[in-house]
Amino acid sequence: MSFVLLTSEEIGAELAKRAKGRRLSLDLTVEGLAKRSGVALGTLKKFERTGQISLISFIRLAVALKDDAALEKLLLEAEYDTLEDVLKSKKPRKRGRIT
Repeated sequence: MSFVLLTSEEIGAELAKRAKGRRLSLDLTVEGLAKRSGVALGTLKKFERTGQISLISFIRLAVALKDDAALEKLLLEAEYDTLEDVLKSKKPRKRGRIT
């Protein structure tokens, strides 16, 4: 699912859904994940229900769910998709003086 057309709340809900799916695939209870991650049980339950969580708690959950590698990809400089994108992004050269 692409996040392009989603609101912040919808993205949060989708991330909560994914985290819950990961938790279940690792055969962890909510209590087990809370203990493993250091995130309060109430915070984790609220996140799975509403998609709302602090960034620090989200990072702790991602690490506990063995998805911390995905965090490294967040907010990197944009890479170019095609050669055309590279050529469009180049600034025009300034003319130098011939002496």
